[in-house]
Amino acid sequence: MLSNRSVTCALTAYFKYLVAICVLIACARGAYAVPSYSRQTGLPCASCHYAPPELNAFGRKFKLEGYTFSTKAEVSDDKKDHNSALHLLEAFPLSAIFDASFPSTKAPQPATQNGNFEFPQAASLFLAGAWGEHVGSFVQLTYDSQADHFSWDNTDIRYANNNGKLFDKPLTYGVTLNNNPTVEDLWNSTPAWGFPFVSSNVAPSPSAAAIINGSLGQDVAGVGGYTMWNDHLYFAGTIYRSEHIGGLQPNPGTDFGFNIRGVAPYWRVAWQTSSSNNNLMIGTYGMHMKSSPGAVTGIEDGYTDWAFDFQYDRTLPQLKNDVLSIRGTYIRENSSLVASFAGGAAASVGHHLNTAQANVEYHFGTRVSATAGFFDVTGTADPLLFASAPVAGSANGNPQSAGYLLNLSWWPQQNIDLAFQYTGYTRFNGAATNYDGLGRNANGDNSLYLLARFVF
Repeated sequence: MLSNRSVTCALTAYFKYLVAICVLIACARGAYAVPSYSRQTGLPCASCHYAPPELNAFGRKFKLEGYTFSTKAEVSDDKKDHNSALHLLEAFPLSAIFDASFPSTKAPQPATQNGNFEFPQAASLFLAGAWGEHVGSFVQLTYDSQADHFSWDNTDIRYANNNGKLFDKPLTYGVTLNNNPTVEDLWNSTPAWGFPFVSSNVAPSPSAAAIINGSLGQDVAGVGGYTMWNDHLYFAGTIYRSEHIGGLQPNPGTDFGFNIRGVAPYWRVAWQTSSSNNNLMIGTYGMHMKSSPGAVTGIEDGYTDWAFDFQYDRTLPQLKNDVLSIRGTYIRENSSLVASFAGGAAASVGHHLNTAQANVEYHFGTRVSATAGFFDVTGTADPLLFASAPVAGSANGNPQSAGYLLNLSWWPQQNIDLAFQYTGYTRFNGAATNYDGLGRNANGDNSLYLLARFVF
């Protein structure tokens, strides 16, 4: 008969693998330039994007001001006396994305077929556009072909006002309701909209990830505020609680690896400067969270993430206004895993995790983009937290993973993307060879990914 401690260890390990699966799903990021915005503004996708989802200066301003800029007809009524105003788009702001893909890894995953056509890999519906004079949305529902159902995805509903002044300089401010830390951000150096912009949903991914690096996406809900002063200084802050889409309400916390105790604050500060051909941003962001695995009472784990990022876009007028983009981020996570240690899921309390990511992209007009990126994850070794398992585990308990990504995307039309992506690993879950203790090498997880994306 199993002891209580054995049961606790087994459950906590289950939660850890559940979190890892959630991270893999969250890392399958999408590139979203939805046509409902084009129908609302009367502008092509390239007015806001170098290539989706990479926002240019106008695209960042459009998002900052609540997705509300419009040149198209609307049903309107001015505010008079004690009567409310009305500003409603005549066209319903609905868009869709359809993805078909072919993923393949260098070495097959045990007892599975390697190289499968996914038709579809995913499909998404979007309610994206102005809801009123100062209120707009990016709301996404995504169909998961493996689970065979739709589920709530990235969401950002915001109120914005661009008529403020501070020290006689323009001030834009707003409120955001969202479900993914960094999804409200304006740049493509933070996790929610960062590179890789597309990825396989079946290829193995490293098991270690900071909480701000996709681990909480669509599992939380938060309300926050943001400001942009003088088109230079950006500040945002949001407080989150666990939401657990598909879980019971009120939240009992069972079957979930993260349960926020109290609130989890997220912060963001960035400074940008621009000239006719240059745009530079440097910034910092982070998050603090107290959480209990599998419960909403009892002892807690603590996580604090600090991050720095930058983005530089250079327009090259001598080359028909091609654009060179360089982006990077570094995340340091310090964690105190008191609850996990007590439950037998961690061998020690104090941990840290370091994540470095950078990429360089060249945009040949709006038709072709070529990107090269690298990533490196290091941290505290722990044989319980990073346990041994086929393919997804670590034989030595070390979270280190490192590698590179190469992407070539061709846009025959601004709403059709044909992409080739290759991901290579020099180290995976702690080792270059036999990382899972069952003979699998890091380069066995190297993956080829072909994508056809249709946006309409």
